[in-house]
Amino acid sequence: MDAISMDGDAMVARSDEHVSGAEPQPPSRAAYYAELPRLASALGELAFSWRGLSDAPRGDMRPVLLLPGLANGDASMAVMHRFLRGRGYRTWRWRLGVNLGVRSVGRDVERLIARIAHVHAAAGGEKVTLIGVSLGGILARVVAHRRPDLVREVVTLSSPYAGPPSATNVWRHFEWLTGQKVGDAAARAMLAEAAMPLPMPATSIWSRSDGFVNGAICHEGDRGDARAIEVASNHIGVHLRPQVLRAIAETLARDRSQSGSLAR
Repeated sequence: MDAISMDGDAMVARSDEHVSGAEPQPPSRAAYYAELPRLASALGELAFSWRGLSDAPRGDMRPVLLLPGLANGDASMAVMHRFLRGRGYRTWRWRLGVNLGVRSVGRDVERLIARIAHVHAAAGGEKVTLIGVSLGGILARVVAHRRPDLVREVVTLSSPYAGPPSATNVWRHFEWLTGQKVGDAAARAMLAEAAMPLPMPATSIWSRSDGFVNGAICHEGDRGDARAIEVASNHIGVHLRPQVLRAIAETLARDRSQSGSLAR
């Protein structure tokens, strides 16, 4: 299989190391402790490159719902909202407060499903594109399996849905914040559901230099309607990286050219 690597604006094919007999390991402690310093560089990169994003592909006014990562809320997605609205998309906030997993979306993700159904109705019955960061992406994939009638496409950013929680440095934070134990049957079942191939286009943006999660468990490679895009980024603020914003715009434009009227 091939994944796609993005270095700035350049995209080149490279070997996909996702399939391996070895048990995936968490990132090094050095990578973990570098996360906050690298966030500062991400913000600087965004400020420097913002104007250059004006040539990213234009949108088609489709509805897009943005799902924040663990312990984050709608404010964390403000840059992406501004960018996608500027490119011609109708964006919605998730309005479920801080993302604390099932504490926010409900044990059966019923609150998130209700929110997507609301956006679907407000958009005149048009299917909704879901873009989720980290845990937000895992939840997006679960909902897409349960309500494919509401979802057009799923884009995940650094979402560790394709491997065990032990391949992350943050599973204890997850347990403390969400009240779920990663070994509980319900948590295991939800992760297994998220890992299943989706019945609609899916794009996974991931980084092998992520300090929180092993990048290899953040994608399923390229197969069918699934696509993997590798970027150079840390975990915190991945959704602020100019190359990630451009990748999203190009992904949505690619979906438009391939699916046409099938979005409804």
